[in-house]
Amino acid sequence: MSSSIKGRGAQKKVHNRFFELGHEVLDEYLEFCQLDGEIADKNKTKYLEVFSKSFVNKVPSPDVGMGYSANPYQGCEHGCVYCYARNSHEYWGYGAGVDFERNILVKKNAPQLLEQKLRSKNWQGETIVLSGNTDCYQPIERKLEITRKCLKVMLKWKHPTGIITKNSLILRDLDILKEMAKLHIIAVNISVTSLSEKTRRLLEPRTASVKNRLKTIEILSKNNIPVNVMMAPIIPSLNSHEIIPIIKKVASLGAKSVAHTIVRLNGQNATIFEDWARKTIPDKADRILNQIAECHGGKLNDSQWGRRIKGDGIIAQQIADTSALARRKYMGNSKMPKLDISHYLELKNPQMHLF
Repeated sequence: MSSSIKGRGAQKKVHNRFFELGHEVLDEYLEFCQLDGEIADKNKTKYLEVFSKSFVNKVPSPDVGMGYSANPYQGCEHGCVYCYARNSHEYWGYGAGVDFERNILVKKNAPQLLEQKLRSKNWQGETIVLSGNTDCYQPIERKLEITRKCLKVMLKWKHPTGIITKNSLILRDLDILKEMAKLHIIAVNISVTSLSEKTRRLLEPRTASVKNRLKTIEILSKNNIPVNVMMAPIIPSLNSHEIIPIIKKVASLGAKSVAHTIVRLNGQNATIFEDWARKTIPDKADRILNQIAECHGGKLNDSQWGRRIKGDGIIAQQIADTSALARRKYMGNSKMPKLDISHYLELKNPQMHLF
């Protein structure tokens, strides 16, 4: 096994595609240190405040089951090597590899921007999902509490809210979530990619442990907060054999539903994932990479709508059939409830009840 960067998903820096044409970014100080024999890179995470003009984003992709998302952070310290959001870091001038995990942009003004959106006369109360790009409960949230402040705004306005996370830090905000659940305005999506802690540490080095993630599903469910489990992504020959055990386990903990996606290595992710596989699981790398390609028309890098989420071919169909079978066996007709928009609309326009 080649040497790897401990505690990181991506194992390399990759170029920013927007700087390919005649642009070069240099850091003469760091290069001087390296030439002089000093260790310039301490593998520390850096946080940079940005001042966004808007916070709620429309999601145009037909593949994603959300209309609007809101991300308090750009970049993600969780370091999930497969993360499709890595490429978005290039728009901020960073690379999709270790830069995505080490340089985190924070939006401290997010709660104020969110309230402005909810007050807008043109806003009709569509569900807003916290995350969608990067995890709203990544480690820095423990200190900054931007997500918690946003949830307070959502509760104040009784607005339909979704959350996507793989961090047990969400339990810190159980007090707010319980109040939202009483109004039927909250739905939580917890990502579970494996029941193996060894696999979790390789794939998602700075996320909550498997044990804590399962505990989170159980606690949320016991407090009547609906939970959908996302087996996202399923990676052939790496975690595809765990589909049935995962569904059986999360169903026993109270999850309302389970969905899956096939790993999609868009943009720079193909290079990042292949480099990671050859360094961390070299004996399985070729088989995994070949089977991923089989699910995406023979390519690792696949951005075709429809296929990029569920894949196609024999392997993708086997995964879909296994997931469907396990859901029928262990979850029956259970499904996520529809969120209630009426509270928000009435609060925004108190005269609505007259109609």
